Amino acid sequence: MTPSSERAKAAQPDTPAWPAPTGSRTDVPSGARGNNLDTVRRHNLGTVLGMVHRGGPAARSKLTQSTGLNRSTIGALVGELVDLRLVVEREPGVNTRVGRPSPVVTASPNVVAIAVNPEIDAITVAVVGLDGTLHRRVRYPTGHAPTASEAVAIVSAIIDGLRPDLGTFTRTVGIGVAVPGLVREADGVVRLAPNLEWVDEPFTAMLQEATGFVTRSANDASLGATAERYFGAGRAATDLVYLNGGASGIGAGVIVNGDAMTGISGYAGELGHTLVNSNGVRCHCGAIGCLETEVSQAALLGVLGLASADSDELDRALAVSAHDPAVAEEIDRQLRFLAVAMRNATNIFNPQLIVLGGFLGALYQVAPERLTGLIAGQALKASGESLAIARAELGSRLLMIGAAELAFGPLLADPAGA
Repeated sequence: MTPSSERAKAAQPDTPAWPAPTGSRTDVPSGARGNNLDTVRRHNLGTVLGMVHRGGPAARSKLTQSTGLNRSTIGALVGELVDLRLVVEREPGVNTRVGRPSPVVTASPNVVAIAVNPEIDAITVAVVGLDGTLHRRVRYPTGHAPTASEAVAIVSAIIDGLRPDLGTFTRTVGIGVAVPGLVREADGVVRLAPNLEWVDEPFTAMLQEATGFVTRSANDASLGATAERYFGAGRAATDLVYLNGGASGIGAGVIVNGDAMTGISGYAGELGHTLVNSNGVRCHCGAIGCLETEVSQAALLGVLGLASADSDELDRALAVSAHDPAVAEEIDRQLRFLAVAMRNATNIFNPQLIVLGGFLGALYQVAPERLTGLIAGQALKASGESLAIARAELGSRLLMIGAAELAFGPLLADPAGA
């Protein structure tokens, strides 16, 4: 028996660490039959890979303790993941514990995903490692909202320029796209991206055909929520609402009991298009008084006298100008409307944490007590008594990490078969 087959055998314990998934698999060849050991092995491989991917480097002993599996099973699972070149092992550093030190397992930086984010003023493409390393990022200013065809051409050209770099990695698993709009989960069709003026665009299929990489797309704020849940401010939270503000408007993602809330077709969480001002202006979506018409990056930049600014520049500008009467008035106006949406989210979802990203994070940073007080005074006391508010931690990496996580999804679910 070969070492690999010995490991595979050891990776199939009599008792799984968690209940194995149920249901038939439609991708099993006709005439083939699975068995519980196949399911357990796949599940355990994905569990171990997911732990070092999302939790960072971990000693084998920690993996053994966390999963409830025995040492030989963990050794076999790690060995198989090493053979698949999905993880690497290294000797630990200085160890003061008695006994033989346990090797440290790390997700491979040489397995990468391509992350894409089209917005109204630019398209960003990045290469992200399975260990979270941001290897490359290219931002291509467009000066206008690109059509779906223009976006495909730009992304394809950027990826062509990155192919020499991609060739140095072990594997490129595919493309994940963070779209500022509604993306149909079943086929990746962008049903509506109002600020981009995309309606029923088969963007995912177009990009896959143009690049040759397997492509998956989802709403940008939903991916941002996932990224902050695993790698940012929401690491300790099981129930959170993520609100992101950018050039393309305001989006939201919701995590309930540790799982992303997507809705029946993948459109859940559109808090940017909830009503906050019945006397407001018409939104791109066609409704009146949406949150993103009242709370906008453009209005903040306008009162600050800036044409554009990244999050760090906006922080500095708000800090310097916060005492200017016109700036202070605009900040307070936007905070009041933002509080309405956050009150609604608090009453509906009862989250333990609301995370604010993009320019909303900068807005919160300049007057945190004001926003906290507005929400406390409006939300149901029982719903808001355990609520915390935090600024997103991942900064400009947020949507790149979130989009990459979408591309890594099949690999994490089935490391040996993806």
